[in-house]
Amino acid sequence: MAEIQRKYRKQKLSDLIVDEVKSMIVAEKLLPGDRLPNEKDLIDQFGCSKGTVREALKALEVEGLVYTRPGPGGGAYLSEVGTEPASKMLRNYLYFNHLSAEQIYQMRKLIEVELAVSVVGKLTQADFELLEAHTNACATPPESEDQQRSQRIAELEFHNVLSDACPNPLLSFMGRFLNEALRDLVVLKKSYQIDAYQFTQSNVDYHERLLDAYRAEDEAQVRRLMGEHMCEAEAHFVALDGKISKKM
Repeated sequence: MAEIQRKYRKQKLSDLIVDEVKSMIVAEKLLPGDRLPNEKDLIDQFGCSKGTVREALKALEVEGLVYTRPGPGGGAYLSEVGTEPASKMLRNYLYFNHLSAEQIYQMRKLIEVELAVSVVGKLTQADFELLEAHTNACATPPESEDQQRSQRIAELEFHNVLSDACPNPLLSFMGRFLNEALRDLVVLKKSYQIDAYQFTQSNVDYHERLLDAYRAEDEAQVRRLMGEHMCEAEAHFVALDGKISKKM
């Protein structure tokens, strides 16, 4: 332990414990719900105070890696690791670094095409049913602003289904992150129902053709359609004056 402490002398001991616990989780192939060593064991292992161990466990909890149970039989347990903590931190970083809506689409045009191609032949019947449901939800003009908002979410959820089916975890994360950024951070300044529904109609048309290409497992067609879809979506987005909201 002394050797490790010298190696990481510029690193807080609690941060070192966090790193060591992460390595242990991977090495021992722990699963969600598995219990981590208790406080006393960690204190003995790292030769540190109870406060330092608790600081490390709190950091792991903030990162979404563990949760704690109080009382008898309590302690720290491994969480189901999701994308939300990382997504939230990245969103905060980009928001305070003045991310523009145009930059989101610049990235989306790159990510969505490769992501779309990666799921050809991998979509399940349940995936197709979800994709069809999200497409059908946008098939008729909205009768209110709330319905218009619901349709916009359904359009993005179509792409989230593809993200969730993607075998590449980085592509999957980035695809969902960009969709959620569009959903939560971007407002359409000229979002009149008629003009906005033209955007929706274009999305529905591409989604229907993408569904046909996915059923045919036509990788070249999926690549072409998604590329065109992203360029068309960007054009509508610019026409509707999409901007990053000043409120998160």
